[in-house]
Amino acid sequence: MELRDQPVEYHIWGREYIDDASVDQLESAARLPVAVAGALMPDAHVGYGLPIGGVLATENAVNPYAVGVDIACRMRLSVYDVKGKLLKGQQSRLQNALNRETLFGAGKEWSVSERADHEVLDEDTWRESPLLRGLLDKATRQLGTSGSGNHFVEFGLIDIADENNPLHVPLGQYIALLSHSGSRGVGYQIADHYSKLAMESLPDLDKSVRHLAWLSMDSQEGQEYWQAMQLAGRFAAANHEVIHQRIAKAIGWDILATVENHHNFAWEEKHKGKRVIVHRKGATPAEQGMLGIIPGSMGDAGYVVQGIGNEESLKSASHGAGRVMSRSQARKQITRNMIRAYLKERDVTLFGGDSDEAPHVYKPIDEIIAAQSDLISVVAKFTPRIVRMDGK
Repeated sequence: MELRDQPVEYHIWGREYIDDASVDQLESAARLPVAVAGALMPDAHVGYGLPIGGVLATENAVNPYAVGVDIACRMRLSVYDVKGKLLKGQQSRLQNALNRETLFGAGKEWSVSERADHEVLDEDTWRESPLLRGLLDKATRQLGTSGSGNHFVEFGLIDIADENNPLHVPLGQYIALLSHSGSRGVGYQIADHYSKLAMESLPDLDKSVRHLAWLSMDSQEGQEYWQAMQLAGRFAAANHEVIHQRIAKAIGWDILATVENHHNFAWEEKHKGKRVIVHRKGATPAEQGMLGIIPGSMGDAGYVVQGIGNEESLKSASHGAGRVMSRSQARKQITRNMIRAYLKERDVTLFGGDSDEAPHVYKPIDEIIAAQSDLISVVAKFTPRIVRMDGK
């Protein structure tokens, strides 16, 4: 199957922060016969098929690899009714809550007595296909776990400087909890199954874009994937809800406000009057007025933001700061002492976390936020203080 001679229209934010390989990946995606428009966020780096930070609109087609393997990976922030100055005296209690109320590590699961209950596990959708039926038990065992890689749960300080803020939180500094994780093994197996089906259904697709094989929304497989993706999204949301509920119960604090948003997903939207499927892989929705969270790193601030609704970005923004080096490069170049020194200077306590997730491997978050000032506006700043990740 031939690609377009020329890519469809696409726009790039923060080009100076993006490597050429990521741009080449987006351009290849923009030459797909089903492509309508594209965008690249300033946190972009190379991924499978579509780059991380890539946005692709298609006509009547969904690309499993343009969604990604961790379907509906998301952020959730809880702002507690507790002033920031009280954090120092609570550190031991907060550390214990992070260590006890979620699990980190690839494949980690709760024992029977520790498992959470949630209405998402009772949905009939789990019985709609053999694949989903086989995943319900895994979902039950993994609900409320955090996984590995760049996933985290952390306490920090949020600064509210505008009395008319959309969080409706009074001015001041508060303790907050921020989490980042996705649909765990459920999303991975859905992505793996349907990406293989997509590639098998398009054997003549140019080999350079085989990972961007798509499923027609008119096909049974396309509808099955869409349904499974939506379920994985609800499961990922439930995952965060359980984590935040467990931690709030453990520490006994009331929540003033909650913000959440997700990436690695596909949405049916309208672009320039046309119905399209918008894939955001490591990019997050930024419709006008929509709240979201863009984190920095284990040692750097993140931001609560509000979307502006820029059409050229397909109403999208970055999902983080973005990597400047691969995991293998980081393991060779970053030492544990480098991480300790960086975090000590910023008064951050870390549990877990390996060199491949060191602050040094990420782009400067303030510059990445500035590079998309026509996509989002800043609502509040979140500074990490006690961070829990997978690792030693």
